[in-house]
Amino acid sequence: MPVKKEKNNIHNDAHQIAMKVSVVSIAVNILLSAIKLFAGIFAHSGAMISDAVHSASDVFSTFIVIIGISISRKKPDRDHPYGHERFECVASIVLAVILAATGLGIGFKGVEKITSADSSTLAVPETAALVTAILSVAVKEIMFHYTKKAAKKINSGALMADAWHHRSDALSSVGAFGGILGAMMGFPVLDPLASVLICVFIVKAAVDIFRDAVDKMIDKACPEEIVEKMKTVILETPDVIGIDELKTRLFGSRIYIEVEILMDSSKTLVEAHNTAELVHDNIEAQFPEVKHCMVHVNPSSDNMHDEA
Repeated sequence: MPVKKEKNNIHNDAHQIAMKVSVVSIAVNILLSAIKLFAGIFAHSGAMISDAVHSASDVFSTFIVIIGISISRKKPDRDHPYGHERFECVASIVLAVILAATGLGIGFKGVEKITSADSSTLAVPETAALVTAILSVAVKEIMFHYTKKAAKKINSGALMADAWHHRSDALSSVGAFGGILGAMMGFPVLDPLASVLICVFIVKAAVDIFRDAVDKMIDKACPEEIVEKMKTVILETPDVIGIDELKTRLFGSRIYIEVEILMDSSKTLVEAHNTAELVHDNIEAQFPEVKHCMVHVNPSSDNMHDEA
């Protein structure tokens, strides 16, 4: 069917987009990690070396995204007749946990420095660390928007989680920049204080990603605005009198639909079948993220009373 071929092409394109973004992400993180590590060692900045390790950990996170998306795009098999889309949710949950751990680690170090009486923990780094922090913020913010845009385009929770991992790295570098600048101006406590605030933002992003992934794993219904749009498409189909019931559920990044439509009871079985198939095709054409649409036809009670 043309609709199925078009949907397959859309999902193949989505996989290619995800892989392209992931490869770019890995390359950028490896290069940025090397620059941060060199600057940290050269400028005697422990914070910048830690930031380099943070960027290096993003490479691991992106590999999780690649694995999760690759498995989720596999065709249904005997053991998984409904497909593998939920593997992407698993990847999102893993990334959310890593993101939360990263945020809590940053916050813990910030609190530790604030409460520490050892002034050596608030040592002033050299200018090279400040320049590198600025570069890191710019690069990571660009990667955040680049990855987020792709994630929205292909409706990928795992890729969106990776986008927020870029944002967490950018925020970490903002904290490093603020701390370095503050230390140079005589206020070294700004570094750990910024880390605590950054921790809050990162953990919130992790919780949002985790909740979204869990919703997609427990068959949560689609948002009301999407359901209303689906109803409009169904009711605009010729010979459909009304809708008895419409159920939707999220399955990973895909959607499953069950709908019971009302038709004139005088319609033949062939006419009812053709209308049901048209509803099915219209839904899948208007909503590419729909993987399965089951349409059941009920005879209109008004027509049945008229015939009686």
